[in-house]
Amino acid sequence: MSESGTRTSSSSSGLRYKDKVTIVTGGHRGIGKGIVDVFVQNGANVVFCSNDDAGGRSAEASLQALGPGTAEFVFCELTKEADIKNLIDVTVKKYGRIDCLVNNAGTHPPHLPIDDFTAEDFRQLLDVNVVSFFLTSKSQGNIINISSLTGHIGQQGSVTYGASKGAVTALTKNLAVDEAKRGVRVNGILPGNIWTPLWDEVAHTVPNPSAMLEWGKNCQLMGRFGTTQEISQACMYLAAEATYSTGMEITVSGGSELDFANKNVLKNGNPVQI
Repeated sequence: MSESGTRTSSSSSGLRYKDKVTIVTGGHRGIGKGIVDVFVQNGANVVFCSNDDAGGRSAEASLQALGPGTAEFVFCELTKEADIKNLIDVTVKKYGRIDCLVNNAGTHPPHLPIDDFTAEDFRQLLDVNVVSFFLTSKSQGNIINISSLTGHIGQQGSVTYGASKGAVTALTKNLAVDEAKRGVRVNGILPGNIWTPLWDEVAHTVPNPSAMLEWGKNCQLMGRFGTTQEISQACMYLAAEATYSTGMEITVSGGSELDFANKNVLKNGNPVQI
């Protein structure tokens, strides 16, 4: 593995990642689509994948219209090593190299105590959230792993998810050590509560969605959800500007890890009932 090139100059074009080749996993919606948006808008040639073929094709059409970079969708089931190899092969065949890999795809199981998860549940989660990161990283370019604050601070009912994201942190740091001699940087991002379609879907599975959303906002000192754009700009910084950083994780959380538990008490002083 070798990182192709160093910092991209924006002095002439104003584009932070012009003509750089980037793979984004899980890029058809949510944080992943936001990352593809920002990289395309900054001139990158992006290949993104998903196991949602219809959603991926639809996203490809809208992303292509953004410019000045390009976006191409490749179907990929990230639990299948052959699909991951195809994703890498398609990218290298078309562009001749990979400058950046953003490991974004992941899944979040329901919030449950440990006794309600089976060993197979855990294995399947690890395949998506950890093993896929391991397999895609056998490519080229600087690597950005989207992890989660949950892997650092813990969260109720998230024993398997938190463990998987803690493993991503360990993977990031250890891979940074091994790949430094090849000129490859490996960094990560720890998002807090980011507003995505998944958050909206989860909120509407509980009896009181509005209370759930209020709770989600109040986990942050800043009293709001983060945006996919804010995560995406952090990714762009790691890809284009942070050329002396490796083994680092940027926390993009609105301060949700600070000051204990719920941050913004409701006006009546009572906890939110979801």
